[in-house]
Amino acid sequence: MINRISIGEFFENFKGIPLLDTRTPAEFEKGHIPGAFNLPLFSNEERVLVGTTYKQKGREDAILLGFDLTGNKWSGFIKKALEISPDKKVAVHCWRGGMRSGAMAWALDFYGFDVTVIEGGYKSYRHWVLDRFEKEYQLIILGGMTGSHKTDILKEIGNDGEQIIDLEGLANHMGSSFGRMGKLIQPTQEQFENNLAEEIRHLDPNQKIWVEDESNSIGKIRVPMSFWKQMQSTAVIEIQIEDKKRIDFLTEEYGPLDKDFLIDATMHIQKRLGSNHAKDAVEAIRENRMSKFVEIVLVYYDKSYKRCLSRRIPESVHSLEINYQTPQKAAEEIIEFSKKIGLQPIKK
Repeated sequence: MINRISIGEFFENFKGIPLLDTRTPAEFEKGHIPGAFNLPLFSNEERVLVGTTYKQKGREDAILLGFDLTGNKWSGFIKKALEISPDKKVAVHCWRGGMRSGAMAWALDFYGFDVTVIEGGYKSYRHWVLDRFEKEYQLIILGGMTGSHKTDILKEIGNDGEQIIDLEGLANHMGSSFGRMGKLIQPTQEQFENNLAEEIRHLDPNQKIWVEDESNSIGKIRVPMSFWKQMQSTAVIEIQIEDKKRIDFLTEEYGPLDKDFLIDATMHIQKRLGSNHAKDAVEAIRENRMSKFVEIVLVYYDKSYKRCLSRRIPESVHSLEINYQTPQKAAEEIIEFSKKIGLQPIKK
């Protein structure tokens, strides 16, 4: 028997049931439901052929071509599904819940699987994702100048039982022009949004959610605008750590990186940094004077941060000077501070 449910029903009632995505590898790579398994009915090239046939000759000819292309694949599909779900319980989707998921569901049902099809397919899921960012959340922003170890502190806040969203972790980028760290590969924009929605799905929207202060872009990734606007209009705890420690932190973090990468990243901000400062920074990199390099670029990043902070509602910003020792101790101090001042989100 083949059941049909919405994506919301799947999340609510089908925990632990493997989800099979029958779209092509290219579609899956661009964006997929987190945790889904790709079991493509067609290859990338085959999908183009079927789509062209559908447009030029019609639905029936496209279906016949589809059966021709998949004729010797069905046993492989079933064997793969058995590897994924030995107990023969699966959910299936394609782009719109149409022919691809329907064909796969029919074959698996015929073999004896308990099959559930997601109505509307991945398209309906994407509507669900974008809807997450339109909802109101009890956000608390962890702010502070570059080098304040905000990401490490945020993770410790999470370890202390608070709800957090690590946007830099989801974007696989450290946030600055140097944030790719010479090696990090970012997800697609679509997959970032999917992953963010998945994080939100597991949080209680009626309780505080801590998020690190970010610009609306993290590397090539853009934070969904409606969610980012909430971040800009809510309460901030701005941690203040002495400059020397920030320089030491960043020197330790960026010092070992490839010099060509650092020079290239510096030249990307040359106009904002100023030609002379950029020249001095590049020279410091080449001469392995990494703390000097950090000191130079921090002038730009500190000005940028202060400018962004000045755009917030003044009463929403709560500054806390920290004698930084470890991320764990800093997290404890910040949580205690938030309770002491009775911190609640502030909306415009």
